[in-house]
Amino acid sequence: MAKIVTRFVCINCGYEAGKWLGRCPGCGNWNSLLEESGPKATPAHRSRRVEAVALCDIPNNNLFRLSTGMDEMDRVLGGGIVPGSLVLLGGDPGIGKSTLLLQVAFNVAKNGKKVLYLSGEESAGQIRLRSLRLDIDSDSIYFLNEQNIDLLGNYLKEIDPDFIIIDSIQTVYSENLTSIPGSISQLRECTARIMEMAKKSEKTFFLVGHVTKDGALAGPKVLEHMVDVVIYFEGEKNFPFRLLRGVKNRFGATNEIGLMEMSASGLSEVEDPSKLFLNTKDPTVCGSAVVASFEGSRPLLIEMQALVSSVAPAYGRRMASGIDQNRLALIIAVLEKKRGLRLSNYDVYLKVAGGVFLKDPCVDLGIAAAIVSSYRERPLPVDMVFIGELGLSGEVRSVPFLEARIKEVEKIGFKKAVIPAGTNNGIYNHSGLEIIEVRNLDEFIEIVMEGSCW
Repeated sequence: MAKIVTRFVCINCGYEAGKWLGRCPGCGNWNSLLEESGPKATPAHRSRRVEAVALCDIPNNNLFRLSTGMDEMDRVLGGGIVPGSLVLLGGDPGIGKSTLLLQVAFNVAKNGKKVLYLSGEESAGQIRLRSLRLDIDSDSIYFLNEQNIDLLGNYLKEIDPDFIIIDSIQTVYSENLTSIPGSISQLRECTARIMEMAKKSEKTFFLVGHVTKDGALAGPKVLEHMVDVVIYFEGEKNFPFRLLRGVKNRFGATNEIGLMEMSASGLSEVEDPSKLFLNTKDPTVCGSAVVASFEGSRPLLIEMQALVSSVAPAYGRRMASGIDQNRLALIIAVLEKKRGLRLSNYDVYLKVAGGVFLKDPCVDLGIAAAIVSSYRERPLPVDMVFIGELGLSGEVRSVPFLEARIKEVEKIGFKKAVIPAGTNNGIYNHSGLEIIEVRNLDEFIEIVMEGSCW
């Protein structure tokens, strides 16, 4: 019988120690080491020697992908489901992870594939109620209410599914460890076991992962390193729109996004994402600007809203929804230094319409335009889009994928686009679209804010 070993594992980084420590040597967090016990590991003995293979001798097999039946989901996955891959889907509670995977399972089953849905959180009756609400009924989808991962191999031999969903990875456990489900050791052991099954059987596994209050996937970071694809399912509960964001993909591009809309009948794809974040603008409204952001491989036109209000003699507040608050403070500092705007005595609030979070630095010019518009109480042209990154010295820097952004501006029907100077070169002079080039904040405020472009 294997000897039971007691160890202390950090819940943040997975660092292991033989005794309790107040501060984790791995990540530096205090009081993050928890006691766990398990059998002492024994060295594995290989029955045969593995020979090294030259790179040119590895067969070049064409990568086959299976469609999920949702173009937005296929986009995030890099074109579809790759056999033998391990995909981790994380998101807030109630965001729609189980609903999404049940719809994907139904689409896969309609293509003649078998699906195994293993749930450690919900009963068969609960899954059946959801399937009836979503109008899903198929004899190729098998439900399994089992938490012991050691028995999964037997079910794979009996059912022989092509697509396996595990909801969630925090609820399954291995009998080889005495720790509770969801612990650091259980997560690593179960994920390693599933990864071995996926690579040997060429079956696709989808794992549902819980997230912490900070929005990160629960468990050690090694969990994300082990899987092939990591997808975050984001969205505000007050909005029906959901965002699929790929942060890791061994078979495609990272930072790809997919947009969906939640309704009583399930998740549906958003056909025109740009129109989703734009409302009919009132030409008398101040502090509103439209930017052309580039998320993944697609351009999106999104409305930025700013509110600048005076306060009593004190330091003004800075609050941002949809972008990093430090980024807002940086843009305000540039406006104060280079244009002399006394924003330190004002509260500045910024919001990205639609509940989406933007990381593209090329929306800086639109943020600055919205702030100046609210500060001067002068509205911006309703048919104008702002594209450009703002430097610390007040210059407007060039942006990547400018042609794709301009095409999206034309498609939606805007008439004017403000872009960095020197990036046009005559190739963006499309019919019906006026290109306005600016070099710095001075030119931008002179041309746009003082009315010479109206």
